[in-house]
Amino acid sequence: GQLVESGGGLLRVGGSLRLSCVVHGFSLDEYAVGWFRQAPGKEREGVACIANPDTTPYYSDSTKGRFIISSDSASNTVYLQMDNLRPEDTAVYYCAADRVVFRAGVTYCLPDEYDYWGQGTQVTVSS
Repeated sequence: GQLVESGGGLLRVGGSLRLSCVVHGFSLDEYAVGWFRQAPGKEREGVACIANPDTTPYYSDSTKGRFIISSDSASNTVYLQMDNLRPEDTAVYYCAADRVVFRAGVTYCLPDEYDYWGQGTQVTVSS
């Protein structure tokens, strides 16, 4: 499988951005999906994940209320809507997918739990 992110960019504090991740090679209907980010000098962290349509999405404390994860089966695409962006949101954002997490039915959102990764897209928020 292949995941291709897009939508990153440079914007000011308080702005909004929507990231997209097109999945090739397998159906999102059978995989858990998540968005992760990695800032310079920091570990990769889970931002928003969802195991399957029957589970509640997970959001990190820093993104809860500002970010929304969604997906579209018809286009096999995962989205991350990001609002009220802050300088600390600056990072490379990655989408990821995993079959085991989907089957578990529990929304794990740790990078080690996910097998398939995109190449990342840079988001930079200036103050």
